[in-house]
Amino acid sequence: MTEVLELTDKTYPSFIEDTKKVVFIDFYSETCAPCQSLLTILPLLAEHYQDEDVVIAKVNSELNPKLSAKFMVKSVPLTLVIGQDKMVKKADVGLKTIDAYVKMIDKALGKDLGLFARLFG
Repeated sequence: MTEVLELTDKTYPSFIEDTKKVVFIDFYSETCAPCQSLLTILPLLAEHYQDEDVVIAKVNSELNPKLSAKFMVKSVPLTLVIGQDKMVKKADVGLKTIDAYVKMIDKALGKDLGLFARLFG
């Protein structure tokens, strides 16, 4: 998947129930300058992970109050990484570098494991 998925209050429950992938979610606002910068990074992340079990998604926090409340969004941009077990693995507020987002996702994929864990884990 090279596209960025737009999740809403209505689509999130069935999506998260059905997915077996790591999910990176960006909560954003149309009036937030750092959010707009992050929105330009999302397609690059989607392309980077197109052959892996990763979904890159975004949620307009102003239009989706239920999702924003569920994840206690107090400021944006808020990024979440949800593991294949459907648990939040990482939550971070503010604009980061693309490398920081890659590290967050790779960790959820288990790519940051040490040699022992890779061999025997």
